Amino acid sequence: MLDERPGDMGAPPLLELRGVSRVYGKRTALATMNLRLRSGKCVALLGHNGSGKSTLLRIAAGRDKPSTGTVTFDGKPMNENDPAVRARVAVVGDTAACYPDLTVREHLQLVAVAHGVEDAGDWIGHVLAERKLTDHADALPGALSSGQLQSLLLASAMVRPRDLLLLDEPEQRLDPGARRQLADLIKKETAEGVAVLLVTHHAELARAVADQVLVLSDGKVVADGHPDKVLATGTDGLTWLAETSDGAR
Repeated sequence: MLDERPGDMGAPPLLELRGVSRVYGKRTALATMNLRLRSGKCVALLGHNGSGKSTLLRIAAGRDKPSTGTVTFDGKPMNENDPAVRARVAVVGDTAACYPDLTVREHLQLVAVAHGVEDAGDWIGHVLAERKLTDHADALPGALSSGQLQSLLLASAMVRPRDLLLLDEPEQRLDPGARRQLADLIKKETAEGVAVLLVTHHAELARAVADQVLVLSDGKVVADGHPDKVLATGTDGLTWLAETSDGAR
């Protein structure tokens, strides 16, 4: 589904979904589609609630099996339980992933130890500062605001090694300043060679960070291309979906 660009032709995709669909009973959550994501690139998935974005992300992460098609990571079948995959794929999603009895710092220490990060103290301090969590390092999740919880999830991904970063609406509960920091973080990740698959409701965020945008509606891809092709910016500076060839928005 993704366009081939000059300079990409010789680079194999890190993540590839081929002929993938997902059906639950009689409901098609995701129609047959393809996706290729290379290292150092960001693909953004846009669409309303129920459009199939999160279903696609779960399949990409190996957390849900497609009804048809294949998912490969670095040329091998995606398997969330494979230690080699777990060591290289970071997922930022539901705040329910937080442990209620661990402080912010302890969360990051646990992730660092689990992924073999040595002498992690200074790095954890850096990540805490970068995510504006230094003053909350000894707080439990229950004492954090919703935006701070989201920052903790992002920090947990940043403190560990990763080649693929899967983000499920990471801008939720973040204020405008924190969303700008999120955009900077994603651009830094791709600049360092990390592949990023981003699910978002914010066209502005997608335009700022993505190399490719896919727009989903009712489980189908209705627009696919470079942000400048798929998205439009008005005189008020806001971004929205451009008119597609089939009239979908």
